[in-house]
Amino acid sequence: MKQRSKEYYELMKRRRSVRDFSKRPVPVEIIKHAIRTAGTAPNGANLQPWHFAVVQSADIKKRIREAAEEEEKAFYNDRAPDEWLDKLAPLGTDEHKPFLETAPYLIAVFAQSYGVDKHGKKQKHYYVKESVGIACGFLISALHNAGLATLTHTPSPMGFLNDILNRPSYERPFLLLVTGYPSDEAKVPLITKKSMSSLATFH
Repeated sequence: MKQRSKEYYELMKRRRSVRDFSKRPVPVEIIKHAIRTAGTAPNGANLQPWHFAVVQSADIKKRIREAAEEEEKAFYNDRAPDEWLDKLAPLGTDEHKPFLETAPYLIAVFAQSYGVDKHGKKQKHYYVKESVGIACGFLISALHNAGLATLTHTPSPMGFLNDILNRPSYERPFLLLVTGYPSDEAKVPLITKKSMSSLATFH
């Protein structure tokens, strides 16, 4: 158990957010297995308040990019405070999001405030944000374990995803996860993580 826990840490500490993706195809079974893994996440009352919309279509990816860049342009030019922009500067991010078209898959994760059974009856969901957040962690871990790179993308607001992907109003976009192989030219900034003494306390 100690060895397995160490090996898993060594695997996950190599995970990095990537913004330069290869167009190299990814077998859809890898994506399906990762989503199945996400679906095993703990959640409120086992109501599984999530939906994963997988986008491969070049036309749909183009529409998503155009809508996301419109929101990001407003964020970087008007909405974001200078302090936030200063924090983002070392990461080299801006309103241009070519990876939304380059990467072979976009996974739009939706949080469901309630469910609808086969009879059309509503069923309230509990701990929705917490449950979907945990499922996203499982998803990212599963994709990394398979050998794929990921990028969490959260343009705000993301309501355009409901329109483009034809999702119902009771589903709220939670995260847009970009995934695929990193390009040969992909670079990531040099960053550090908290030390154990800062990360946790043991009582």
